[in-house]
Amino acid sequence: MIGTMVTIRLQRVGKRNDPSYRVVLTDTRRGPKSGGFIEILGSYNPKQKGSFRVKEDRVSHWIASGAQASDTVHNLLVSAKVIDKPKRNVVPPAKPKAESEEKEAVKEKEESVEDKPSESKTADEKKDENPPAEQEVSEEK
Repeated sequence: MIGTMVTIRLQRVGKRNDPSYRVVLTDTRRGPKSGGFIEILGSYNPKQKGSFRVKEDRVSHWIASGAQASDTVHNLLVSAKVIDKPKRNVVPPAKPKAESEEKEAVKEKEESVEDKPSESKTADEKKDENPPAEQEVSEEK
């Protein structure tokens, strides 16, 4: 057994626009692109249906030894019926707070627009208030 934390994750090995992955057992301190891994446990090609292949006995052994599977690998293992647990939510839920802030901003704008016409007077009302001063024309000769 290894004394450090190990994880089962995907390591990309495909070309550009052609993804394919190795399922590897690696130390958590190593990056996914470092190339260093403890053991290759399988492969996965997302463009081909049913292409997830894994050594079930080795995966079960490492999970029993304390290895943690990444969320995506965990969901793939559940789909392949290697482990019997519920799937994890990989995509974080949307934040409802941002929507409520946008709605409040729109309401404030609408309220300010509604307030302005009630404060301003129509052209007819303005004419009634200040009638134009009539000028007296004096005829001096």
